[in-house]
Amino acid sequence: MFLQSFRITGIAVAQIFLLAALGYFLIKKNILGDEGMDSLSRLVIEITLPIMMFCQLIKDFSFTIYPDWWIFPLMSIAITIIGLTVGFIFSGFIRGTQYKLQFLSLITFQNSAYLILPLVAALLPPDKLNIMFIYIFLFLLGFNLVIFSLGMYILSFTKEKKFKLGSLLSPPVIATLASLIVVFFGLNRYFPEALLKPLRMVGDCTLPLAMIVVGGNLASIHLGRINKKEISLMILAKMIILPLLGLWLVVQFKLPELIGLLIILQLSAPSATLLSLIIRHHKKEDLLISQGIFFSHIASLVTLPLFLSLYFTLIMVK
Repeated sequence: MFLQSFRITGIAVAQIFLLAALGYFLIKKNILGDEGMDSLSRLVIEITLPIMMFCQLIKDFSFTIYPDWWIFPLMSIAITIIGLTVGFIFSGFIRGTQYKLQFLSLITFQNSAYLILPLVAALLPPDKLNIMFIYIFLFLLGFNLVIFSLGMYILSFTKEKKFKLGSLLSPPVIATLASLIVVFFGLNRYFPEALLKPLRMVGDCTLPLAMIVVGGNLASIHLGRINKKEISLMILAKMIILPLLGLWLVVQFKLPELIGLLIILQLSAPSATLLSLIIRHHKKEDLLISQGIFFSHIASLVTLPLFLSLYFTLIMVK
């Protein structure tokens, strides 16, 4: 049973990383330069992903069907706290304040959308996939609020930096809030199909484009001298300890299948590629971020199928 699950999940992960390999190839062959990759990344995070989220939520979300919708943003914050706690424990083995903070951010923040969305699309049948998309988009509402506040604060290294409310209102957050308001007032019934169809076509571009962006970002990483101790500890904490905690939580609390899958996916995901954009934005020296993103994604080729297989095996046993 485990080997069968590992084969299925391994094939799904390999399919997703083939798309990432395309982005890697485009950068390495200078077909798409750094400016082009930045533009493509902005296209995904500011246009196609928000449109995908908006269309999916106004189509499939209902406050009646999902009365506990608010749990998912809180779940995101809880998972961040778990990552932050594990990161603090392991950061005791790291020397240097800036090294500690970058190490901490790599463990705390995961690739919660770019990798997860295509992966569930490859794993789940359509009826479960639509529900899972709703869960993920609601989860991202909390995640985006946290990474654009706490994440930016950790990586900025300046206690004097003033918090700006506007930094929380990223396009995905705005799209989620807007769609919830539209559904709450029943306005989604009045959206003409002639408008929604082209919007959905744009949103459907998100999944392949997101993985191309991930691959391109990995190709753009300049590793330099590898910090073996820090990266080894990061892989242990991020890619092994956190997924094991996720499995324990799911089994201990006997969570529903899709909610359990969401938790396992988020706690098994490699470090967020957004971290490289944040540190670049603040013009800080990249001591560990690029290395951590690169090696956590490489490690996930093995750890993601492993922990997903363990999860599916446990679900089947139950």
